[in-house]
Amino acid sequence: MIRKTQDLKPDVILKNYWSNKEQFADIFNAVLFEGRQVIRAQELEDIDTEASTVLKHKEFAQSISAARDCIKISKKSVTYGVELVMLGLEHQEHIHYAMPMRLLGYNYGTYKKQYDSNAQKYKTSGGLSADEFLSKMRKSDKFIPVITMVVYYGDHPWDGATTLHEMLDIPKEMRPFVNDSKMLLVEARQNNLMLHNMNNIALFAMMNVILNTSISKKEAKEKIMDYAVAHDVDKSVIMTIAGATNCKIDYNAITTKGEVTVCTLFDEIAKEGEEKGRAAGIIETGLDFGLSENDILERLQTKLNVSLQKAQEYFEMFGKQTV
Repeated sequence: MIRKTQDLKPDVILKNYWSNKEQFADIFNAVLFEGRQVIRAQELEDIDTEASTVLKHKEFAQSISAARDCIKISKKSVTYGVELVMLGLEHQEHIHYAMPMRLLGYNYGTYKKQYDSNAQKYKTSGGLSADEFLSKMRKSDKFIPVITMVVYYGDHPWDGATTLHEMLDIPKEMRPFVNDSKMLLVEARQNNLMLHNMNNIALFAMMNVILNTSISKKEAKEKIMDYAVAHDVDKSVIMTIAGATNCKIDYNAITTKGEVTVCTLFDEIAKEGEEKGRAAGIIETGLDFGLSENDILERLQTKLNVSLQKAQEYFEMFGKQTV
């Protein structure tokens, strides 16, 4: 029997969507250059998303595991005189309060990979100064710059840090002496991006409606269906919205015009919202009565008919808010 309902994992579906070079170039042009066509899709190449590295010391070595969601290399940027630049895109369904530090690790891993690759050329001291051989890097060697963007798909405003300084408890007088690291943040729920790619325009327009908590589900449903039909929204966009919002949809109901798709999709979003509301109530009640985490997880599985993994996700989501 063919399985009709598809579980679209957010990471997988979003990586697949942004692997499209036209869509990838479009969002970076919107964020970095206010929509001007500086980055060209035909100049982009996929590169390894692995950003793991090993920190070495005289007495020990420690591995750091990290994998980027999506990263491409732009072969040239004539406008800014940069021949090569790496562009990374990370997806966030929930607010991550350590995101600036997390990005710092990703970027370091990407630079470290470049350094290690470059250092392989200097196994002997021939033609190198003593300092260059010690550094495993010539004075003239340069690395490719890395720019990383975070796209957040949550329905609440991002209230986490967007700079490393915001995560640090440092006196004002010392801030100038502590290196900062800023993150590029795009909120799918609300933004003023100057996009040109029609799929991107539809994606963010529909996400803006879906994630708008100030309007009723009925009003949002009508708006999104009207938009999908009027703009002949591509099926890949619908699939991406379903994945980003953790919906289960009937794959066989998807049509190129979007009418059935959007209706089905929005029904699932409404069901997901109702389930989250019930989960929050169960968790709050359980904590008020002093139930253990395991007892609450069992109640969530029984009352909502969900898996242990889903129950744990709800407990992580709402348990800390009620403590």
